[in-house]
Amino acid sequence: MAVPGATTQEINRAVESFIRSKHAYPTFLHYNNYPASVCVSINDVVIHGIPDEAMIIEEGDLVSIDVGATYDGFVGDCAATFIAGRAANDVDEKLLAVTRQSFYEGIKYARPGYRISDISHAIQEYVEGNGFSVIRDYVGHGVGAVMHEEPEVPNFGQPGHGPRILRGMTLAVEPMVSAGSWHVATLSDGWTVVTQDGSMAAHYENSILITDGEPEILTVPEV
Repeated sequence: MAVPGATTQEINRAVESFIRSKHAYPTFLHYNNYPASVCVSINDVVIHGIPDEAMIIEEGDLVSIDVGATYDGFVGDCAATFIAGRAANDVDEKLLAVTRQSFYEGIKYARPGYRISDISHAIQEYVEGNGFSVIRDYVGHGVGAVMHEEPEVPNFGQPGHGPRILRGMTLAVEPMVSAGSWHVATLSDGWTVVTQDGSMAAHYENSILITDGEPEILTVPEV
């Protein structure tokens, strides 16, 4: 649905309908008074874009969709950024590819014996090595019976710090990346977070389970 002509509110309604059709609950709805079931963030909006019937997606827009669903008492949290129609330029395409791949670079360290910041450092190195910036004001997190649990999972930092990673942990790892500066601002609605310099942003997230070997990705969509 991230196509030119669609509204962000249409995406919100469709996502909520799908979640409820699976006998689950849209976790974001009323979470800390958030007014919708999904976050839809366009272009320089990093996260927490509030769906709106007046927000019409245009050709080349970067559309970040962040979804949480609670099923049988447990939460899944995931996000991805899409290009509506054709990309406006090669930088936007690279931004999406780097953001997505930085997640996979990070979870190479999502194994028992490593520490949380080993994931963080791998994400930062990959993003910055490709000429982009990691957003520092918002982080990944533990996820389970509630959406935000300990530990926090930053997308930057030196390796070898933070809690040890243990079998059975469930984490939401979510790189948020800017084509310009990492500095952000929150708009007057109290939710919408934008890049201060107006640069494009992308977001990629999955919930993962720590096993004895490679982590299991719990929220990769079936497409």
